[in-house]
Amino acid sequence: MRAKGKIRGWTLAAAALALAGCGSLIPGGSSGAAPGNASQSARAPARPAVPVASAPQSYAPRAEDASCLADLGASGARFDPLPDTYAAPGCNKLGTVQLMALAGDRAPLTLSNMGPVRCSVAKAFGDWARFGVDRAARQLLGSPVAKIETMGSYACRNVAGSERRSAHARAEAIDVSAFVLADGRRIVLKRDWDGGDAATREFLRVVHKSACKRFGTVLGPEYNAAHEDHFHLEGAGAKFCR
Repeated sequence: MRAKGKIRGWTLAAAALALAGCGSLIPGGSSGAAPGNASQSARAPARPAVPVASAPQSYAPRAEDASCLADLGASGARFDPLPDTYAAPGCNKLGTVQLMALAGDRAPLTLSNMGPVRCSVAKAFGDWARFGVDRAARQLLGSPVAKIETMGSYACRNVAGSERRSAHARAEAIDVSAFVLADGRRIVLKRDWDGGDAATREFLRVVHKSACKRFGTVLGPEYNAAHEDHFHLEGAGAKFCR
């Protein structure tokens, strides 16, 4: 059974349910608010917290993940917590969730190709999707985002050309390849980073900069040819944005 913003098999006492949002990084804008000529909906108040409830489950999430799961539920995301698993040396899924949808200001944002992802990364992804992507799309392109297309999250593999495990091997990264707007337009990284119209190119650069404020490592088309078709959004540690 999947439930919106619900966490199974346990209850959370004294968990902080407030979502710490901030605005999109559009020149002239400010944190938590749109520029002066933005639509009224961009200044809509945050949605009320989604109750955190319990349901029967065959495992108990780790205590250290309790606060993150509570925050993710309060954000309006739809997800299932997943059990911890180990696949191979350096490959694991610890404290992960399966995301089905994220909250936008007007409507949920659906996702494609998502696998397990660490709760902390899922929380950053949800905040970025709502405050950095959805609002930027409405301000710059005149339509909210309906769907975020990804190339996946967890994969037990090394960084290309190295012996070092990728962040994907720990479910700590998401690769985003495209955005579908509510009006039907589809914005594709590989095609539109350089080939889109002026507004579309600005949108992609704005959401890239916004991601750099929320994730530890952000790689995009200007990093290397391997990232010409997606944004690599990773963790929350040391900052590297390119």
